[in-house]
Formats: sequence, C-alpha cells, structure tokens
Amino acid sequence: MPLHAPEFFAELRLPFHDHAVVGNTYLAAPTAGTHLRLRIDFTRTIYADTYGGLRLAIVHPDRGEIDAVTLSFLDHDTFHRRDAASNRALNDSTHGTFNKYHRPGQPPWEGGEFIGLRDAIEQYTTVWFPGAWAASAPGPAAHRSTHTAPAPPAARGGVRTR
Repeated sequence: MPLHAPEFFAELRLPFHDHAVVGNTYLAAPTAGTHLRLRIDFTRTIYADTYGGLRLAIVHPDRGEIDAVTLSFLDHDTFHRRDAASNRALNDSTHGTFNKYHRPGQPPWEGGEFIGLRDAIEQYTTVWFPGAWAASAPGPAAHRSTHTAPAPPAARGGVRTR
C-alpha cells in the first residue's frame, strides 16, 4: 500500500509556494534568491514500513546538506489523541508512529494532529529562511486563539522568614 506522501505534506499546510513532492520526499525553495533548499523525509523506525517522525534538512546545491533535525511524532503529540483513544501502550510498536498499512479510504496517518509538528517545522525553518512564513498566507495555526498563561509564582527557598 502506498504512503500517500503528497497528501501527508498537504495536510501539514506548509506555506512554501515553490515546492514539490518526489516519492516520499518534500522539496522546497522557501525564499527566492537563495540557494538553500528544504528537504523533508519520513524517519523510519526499527519496524518495517513504520515511520516515527520527519527529518528536515537544509541543502545547498554545491555544499550538500548543511544542517538537519529530526522531529518525532511522539515529541510533538501528532498521534497522542489517536493512541489514547485506542489505548495503545507506550511500549506498543505503533505508539506515536504510522505505517503504510491502513484502512481502505483512509490515509495511513489517520487520527494525526499536525499543529505541534507544523509549529516545530516553522520554528526550525524560520532560522534558515527568515520571512518565508510571513510572506505566505497564514495557515490554520495562525488562526488559533492565543492564551497567555499567568506567570508562575516565584519559587520559595527552603528557609522561612517572617
């Protein structure tokens, strides 16, 4: 069964206009006038055809890969709700991952929530491609209401004073 990579990357709603999906890899030129490119691949797990996250790499045409980071689905709660609803244990091989086997008519990443992952991609790519996100149309993450949490109370020391 196919992985449906173009649909997965469309689900992330990345704002880069100059992009393509080749096989299971997302390639983009986020800012015009620069030689740097963004490449996003799925990271494999120790289980066949199972993916645990995304690997983002900054690539220069002459120098090759300059920097890379791996974003785990587990660390960004991509499948937290799905795993909690199906009572998947932390030591289950499918916890926080997806594989290419899925129900007919459903994507392999069914039940995934991509806001945390998308925010992490934005944070990483903003370092290498300043202004690329601001120059693009805002995605669904930009429409979320922001709630500022009150500052936590100052920690008290072990000594009491009067």
